[in-house]
Formats: sequence, C-alpha cells, structure tokens
Amino acid sequence: MSRQENTGAGDPGAPWQVANVRPVLDSPWLRVELADITKPSGQLEEHYMVWLPPAVMVVVLDQPGEHVLLTWRHRCVPDVWSYEIPGGLIEDGEAPAAAARRELLEETGYRARELRHVVTFEPAVGSVRNPHHVFLARGVERVDEPTEHDEGVFDWVPLAQVPGLIAAGQVANSGSLVGLLHVLASRAADA
Repeated sequence: MSRQENTGAGDPGAPWQVANVRPVLDSPWLRVELADITKPSGQLEEHYMVWLPPAVMVVVLDQPGEHVLLTWRHRCVPDVWSYEIPGGLIEDGEAPAAAARRELLEETGYRARELRHVVTFEPAVGSVRNPHHVFLARGVERVDEPTEHDEGVFDWVPLAQVPGLIAAGQVANSGSLVGLLHVLASRAADA
C-alpha cells in the first residue's frame, strides 16, 4: 500500500490525537462524547465520538449452500424495509460466538452445528464505535420455535436471488450486506 505524499505539515499517516474527552450522553444503548482532536496536519477541532453496543450477525446457509435464511422487516429509525440475516446485541460478558448462537436460536429457532467467524467490522468507522461480528452458520437444525416475535418471519431464500436483492436496495442493513457479500464472493472465488 502506498502513502500519499505529504504536502502539508505533519505526517498524514500519523494517528489523530484525542484529548479532553467529556460525556454528552450516556445510556446502555448510546454513549456520546465530545473530544478535542489534533489531526496529523496539526489542525485542531472538536469531534463527537459515538459508542453503540457491539453486535453479531449470522449468515445461515442450508446444507447444500443454495439457500440463505432471511427476514423481511421494518426498521423504524430510517423507516426502511429490507432483508436481514439474524443478529443482535452482545450481552455484557458474552463472547461474540455465544451471542451469535443465542441470537440465532431466539430469532429463528435454529441451532447451528458449525459456526465460523467471518469478519469483525465497524459500520460507521469515522465517528461511531460499534463493532459488528459476522458469523457463518451451517448444518442448522430447527430445535424450537423462535422466542423473539418482533424480528419478522425468517424464510429460506435462494442464494442466487441475493445479488438482485442487493442491487434493488432491498438489503440495507450493513451487517447483512457484509455477511451476504462475503458468502457471494467466497462462492465466486471457489467457482
């Protein structure tokens, strides 16, 4: 990877310096802080830093890998309907893999025999700290009815239809997009 030539003061590859962090809002669902930032150029500014609880997302494939488990649901904050994979927030002290197994069972009634971590990413890395841990589940079996009743109804959707759903803007959730695009890219690389 090449670095851009430094045309201003400071090292453009240096980290931003954070000082004087002060709380603005603090709740279990959202923390907002204001900090004094010094950029590598030497420029000073106030910058909001937002924390949201870490989350897990699970791409669930059937045994042949031809179908993915999705729900069509409404999200009230952006007022958007979209397809999503199972997922949710990690509870205090819970490991991401344990949270993925719990969320999968609660939302779908399925238990995975195989669960593999795919990637951890930050959906809005410029100002929000909110790690999302994406897992791939295979070898699932229905062991119970879902206990979460506000997550929509999950159905098996042909994986071949997913690129069209994404292109049509019908997958708006970042964790769902990352997980589904990973699976599609992996399949393309194996072909």
